[in-house]
Amino acid sequence: MNLRQLYYFRSLAKVEHYTQAAADLSITQPSLSHAISELEKELGVYLFEKQGRNVRLTKYGRSFLEYVETALDVLEKGEKKMQKLSSPTHGVIDLAFIYTLGARFIPKVIQDFSKIEANKNISFSFSQGVTKNIIQGLKDEKYDLAFCSYVENEPDIDFIPIAEQELVVIVPKDHPLADKDSIHLKETAPYPIVFFNRESGIRPTINSLFAEANIKPKIVCEVEEDSAIAGLVSVNYGIAVMPRIAALDQYDVKILSIEEPAYKRSIYLASLKNHYLAPAVCNFRDFVITFAAENQAHSKYLL
Repeated sequence: MNLRQLYYFRSLAKVEHYTQAAADLSITQPSLSHAISELEKELGVYLFEKQGRNVRLTKYGRSFLEYVETALDVLEKGEKKMQKLSSPTHGVIDLAFIYTLGARFIPKVIQDFSKIEANKNISFSFSQGVTKNIIQGLKDEKYDLAFCSYVENEPDIDFIPIAEQELVVIVPKDHPLADKDSIHLKETAPYPIVFFNRESGIRPTINSLFAEANIKPKIVCEVEEDSAIAGLVSVNYGIAVMPRIAALDQYDVKILSIEEPAYKRSIYLASLKNHYLAPAVCNFRDFVITFAAENQAHSKYLL
């Protein structure tokens, strides 16, 4: 039994006439007759019986037709989905990103991408998380692309820098440091600090900053998500070093620029190396790279 026989059977069952079915299938009548005969031999039952110059389904044929139609319908749906996935203008992109990008950067990129007429039929499935979990999701093929921090010793991941992100110190508005607009990181040494947890991709960068400033932070607690850190700082639970995200304006905190030590914090577009990406995914990846180059001068203000 093969797909060709099933398609022939369904077509003949529809019109119940060999000549017409053969014409619909663009094959000869003997070819159709042979295919149906071989199918009946394999199944061990007659699927059709003669009725004058036509044929009609037997009760076995009617029963088999239900399964054939279900199977072929599922296959045809799968074929249509594969066609969409293989199209640069259709499909769904599974995209993951770190929490700090959800308020401004991701909406801006998606908005600009979707404005292009050729991309209007491309949709997205979004996931948020910390870099460690996102990288594992890429390896497990849960995501096509991801925006995250750089991770050492990940030879199977391709990291493309696409934006720089400013780090700041935030303090409660009644804090002793709140009268400043910028500080050296060493000035934070006396105060308890709310820290990103070890799963966060930004944790190594912040660790390096404190090491360079030659101070050991007084970590009062560790948190995964940026807004939780800002909330804790706003109620005077501690101070924090974190990315300057748009949502900080909604919290009762003072934002201080870091004068020293100097640092560079980049956001990366990550994907699996030597791994097939659907045309729509490649289309979006290329758009992001171009978008990043065009907005390089003010990328930190998009984050």
